[in-house]
Amino acid sequence: MHTFAGNPLDRGEALRRDEANVEQMLADANSVFLPFHRLNVLLEDVNTLAWRKRSDLPEHGQVVFLGLHNQVAHFAVDIPEPDRAEDFTDCRAAAMQLAVTDTGIVAQARAQLDWHRRNKFCTECGNSLQPERGGQIRRCSGCGKHIFPRTDPVAIMLIIDRAGGERCLLGQAQGFMAQTNFYSALAGFLDQGESLEEAVRREVWEEAGVQVGHVQYHSSQPWPFPSQLMMGCHGIAQTEQITIDSAEMADVRWFNRAEALSAIRNENPDLRVPGELAIAHHLIRSWAEGEVTL
Repeated sequence: MHTFAGNPLDRGEALRRDEANVEQMLADANSVFLPFHRLNVLLEDVNTLAWRKRSDLPEHGQVVFLGLHNQVAHFAVDIPEPDRAEDFTDCRAAAMQLAVTDTGIVAQARAQLDWHRRNKFCTECGNSLQPERGGQIRRCSGCGKHIFPRTDPVAIMLIIDRAGGERCLLGQAQGFMAQTNFYSALAGFLDQGESLEEAVRREVWEEAGVQVGHVQYHSSQPWPFPSQLMMGCHGIAQTEQITIDSAEMADVRWFNRAEALSAIRNENPDLRVPGELAIAHHLIRSWAEGEVTL
């Protein structure tokens, strides 16, 4: 199971439809709240989420109903001005220490709080948007339009040089990691009217000039920065010549299985790849260790 997946909460879809239910849960002394400040999460210690009762919260902003667990309502809450003694942690750093199920809760909470921060006004008429259904939607105070959170689909793919091949295609994006030894699987957002398989082939062609034939789905990972769904695939190349899109990519190369294996084990001084937090790591590992055959 990937980090940021495995959320154990029942999201309470039926309960949300009645605002009286949400208000009752907010007032329930048994309900618990997970504080965030500037989209960083509060931890009790390095590996425990700091759930609070409402009576223990300082002045707060947006509240989002996350769901139920053992009949207890769980909420996320934005704390604009926390007590200085409280230690809020970047969600990526927190995820490296938390249980996987807790990272799923963090992903849901962070993504939804961030969505509320970004969507204050209606794009149709400009009036203010008001949260409803426990923060699941926002409704325009003017035209009444409902606005729903969006999740952006991203294709991320490890391409193999041929069926049963011994090389994989890794790239280095332009930016602060350029000219380093850090490489990852190629990736890109899906376009409108495009299937996942088509997106894989298009992105690899655009970034590396390599044509891809067979595409095989592997797994997906929620990525709450701000709100994406990483859909991991493996694919088989039909061509091997690389032509880099230098505006987007600093480098793209073929790496053999031995190089990939040593990199995922942190034993390769010449090649670094993403850690276990990222789906790219698992795409590389599953091929390099022979878990997935193409």
